[in-house]
Amino acid sequence: MEDEKPVLEQMTDMMAEAAHGTKEAVKKAVKKVKKIAKKVMPKKAARKSQSAKKKAVKKTTKTKKKSKR
Repeated sequence: MEDEKPVLEQMTDMMAEAAHGTKEAVKKAVKKVKKIAKKVMPKKAARKSQSAKKKAVKKTTKTKKKSKR
């Protein structure tokens, strides 16, 4: 710590530096998570879309059967 600066100013500077360091670490973590998510998501999205299509087909067949009665 510098003795020439008031304590409050020194603490403010230290807090700003800590926040900046945390910001950089968070940016790196977010990039890694996004990279992993890109690898995982297409596989799950494909599975969901197939099951969603099956459900849509079931709903349409049920409504057709009801309307014939």
